[in-house]
Amino acid sequence: MRTSEATTSESQHHSPLGLWDAISIIVGIVIGAGIYETAPRVLANASGPGEALAIWAVGGALSLVGACCYAELASAYPRSGGDYVYLSRAFGPSVGFLFGWAQLAVLLTGSIGMMAYVFADYAASILPIGELGVTLFAAGAVAALTALNVAGTAAGKRTQNLLSVLKLLGLASIVVVGFVAAGQPRAHAAPSAVSGASLGLAMIFTLYTFGGWNDAAFVAAEVREPRKNLPRALVLGTLLITVVYLAVNGAIIAGLGFDRARASDAVAADLVATVLGRGGASIMAVVVMISALGAVNGLIFTGARVYASVGADYSALSWLGRHSGRSGSPIASLTIQLAITLVMMAIVGTAGGRGAIDSAIRGVGLTAPEWTGHGGFDTLLRCTAPVFWGFFLLTSLSLFVLRRKDPDRPRPFRVPLYPVLPLVFTGTCAFMLVSAIEYAGALTLVGLVPLVAGVFVYLTSKRRIEAPDDAAGDRAGMPARRTDCFGRGVEPIGERMP
Repeated sequence: MRTSEATTSESQHHSPLGLWDAISIIVGIVIGAGIYETAPRVLANASGPGEALAIWAVGGALSLVGACCYAELASAYPRSGGDYVYLSRAFGPSVGFLFGWAQLAVLLTGSIGMMAYVFADYAASILPIGELGVTLFAAGAVAALTALNVAGTAAGKRTQNLLSVLKLLGLASIVVVGFVAAGQPRAHAAPSAVSGASLGLAMIFTLYTFGGWNDAAFVAAEVREPRKNLPRALVLGTLLITVVYLAVNGAIIAGLGFDRARASDAVAADLVATVLGRGGASIMAVVVMISALGAVNGLIFTGARVYASVGADYSALSWLGRHSGRSGSPIASLTIQLAITLVMMAIVGTAGGRGAIDSAIRGVGLTAPEWTGHGGFDTLLRCTAPVFWGFFLLTSLSLFVLRRKDPDRPRPFRVPLYPVLPLVFTGTCAFMLVSAIEYAGALTLVGLVPLVAGVFVYLTSKRRIEAPDDAAGDRAGMPARRTDCFGRGVEPIGERMP
């Protein structure tokens, strides 16, 4: 008990993130540039404004159910790494390792690169930086925000809090503009039937836009009183995002009208232009740039903690867990994340790199994709979406497994209406996995390549062997005494290796 109390005291002393910091991470990651892209697509697949707002409300409700499931897992296993911890404990270290590997190899690094290109593309709309400037701006944004996070957790969280506040202020201004525009005369677009309209497709776009709320669990060990604050952050953050999305969509419909909004290619810019004229486009560009930077910083901050957790468990990758004793940041993880992101941006964001990928895809008998979106990353994420939702589905199942595997483990937060709500979350993940596979088609195979490479890395890595007293403590039902990459006591998360 003395060891447990000392560990708790030590963890709290070195936990710089409060409740608002955790909520800020969720808001910063989730509310990126996606809302500006998907809002008209959801409208295009709805029969009317009421149905469109209902779709966003349902998306928020399903995300809230998922947040409750993650809140139970995070409160029961408050170690940094999130899904990595739960999957390792529920299904064995190999599944957890592959999750962490996929995040580093493609998923998180790809998302960082995509958001950086969104930032740079909108910067190019108001500054004469040229095509090369877009690439340099994108790379510079990732490098600068990584440097801030290397400087320390405090610097990273202050940056995230500032960007989240600015982002919410920008979205609030859009809401105000929308309802002001609703009182002005406007040209009404002729009603148009959208071919191929589908509620299922509308839900896909909606749930993609809500994606990222779970990333707060990646930094569990750095949150003060994680068993209490993480569930609060997950639930409150998801509720806040739902309110924001409903308000923004309501303002868009009120300001532009349903038919004009669903046909718009730049719905937020069109909305602002109705009140502020052509100058509104520049204002809108700045709002999107801030949103993109908030997402980039949140992904950088949380992603590095996943890789550091993997490094703490595998001696071959222990360098990933190295951190600065002065700043408390996982410097090695932040550095490798930056390097992979920049390489990925150089390959996928240039014509030569995309040509090489096209040749490789044709070489295995697949049709080369159309490189759409900022820097071509939309296509890359389309390829990897099945992998993302596959792991999400496994995490939803881990809740059931861990309730049976660790029945006596303290769970300060329990999902209400168990097992009904967890089954709803699992069904949602299964639906999104099937939809993602249908959407990606043959490109699903491309997203599986990093997993195959991860299997090889796992087989050549050696999991750390725990000390005898750790094993005894685990058999007694108590958390084993180990240290993570930050020097704090943690419990073993997977099956012991011989």
